[in-house]
Amino acid sequence: MKPPPHSMDRTLLETNRQFYDGLWSGARLVEPERFNTWPLVSSLLATGQRRLEVAPGLRPRLPLDLTQFVDISEPALEKLRARGADATFGQVSALPFDDAMFDLVCALDIVEHVDDDDAALSELTRVLTPGGTFLLSVPLHPSRWTPFDDFVGHRRRYEPARLIEKLAQHGLVVERSGVYGMQPRSSRLLDLGMWYLTHRRERALWWYNRVFMPLGVRFQDKLKLAPGMIALDDVDEIVMVCRKTGDVASTDTHGVALSSIEH
Repeated sequence: MKPPPHSMDRTLLETNRQFYDGLWSGARLVEPERFNTWPLVSSLLATGQRRLEVAPGLRPRLPLDLTQFVDISEPALEKLRARGADATFGQVSALPFDDAMFDLVCALDIVEHVDDDDAALSELTRVLTPGGTFLLSVPLHPSRWTPFDDFVGHRRRYEPARLIEKLAQHGLVVERSGVYGMQPRSSRLLDLGMWYLTHRRERALWWYNRVFMPLGVRFQDKLKLAPGMIALDDVDEIVMVCRKTGDVASTDTHGVALSSIEH
């Protein structure tokens, strides 16, 4: 059975809710098949599989059919339901499900938004079956923090060595990983976007939803995965396919999970 719920900090919850309610209110749902994650997701799907995606907004990566979705944004939930998806309100640190309910759990761009990421990872792994697959993405390198991280409600970027340790502590082994995300590298472009989000919010969100997001989806790079954990020095954000083992993995002197390397 699920443990007593952990509540997300109210200020943080409202920061996230306000930003994403505004974003999703003027957005259309983008089908999972349009993202570069779809070939990966397709390879993970199986008949009779029970699957969960947490905080998809209107950019779900798992199929709308036969997937359970959880989000804190009511505009996103309404539009997901309008497309026939099974979507319910819930927080990542207090998932409304029993233990080991899902064979595949997807949490992209979410654990960096909560104060207690250990509580979030505990919940995500709690509802995952032993041996189940966990699809996770996080931003890396605190030194690359920008005002945009503050604006969208990020609480952290991960040091690579610490990320590996944290996953191992939650019984997760990285089987495959790859560079992820569509954030522009240009600091000037980020600064311009931040100015418009701060001073012309509605107009900026309109342009993002109607122009920049469709263009980003159309021209996104092919997602390339490698066995184990890729080199992370020049990676801004990473996506990982993890396996729930229930064991704490040993690490070498560089903080790399030894059991995560495929031969």
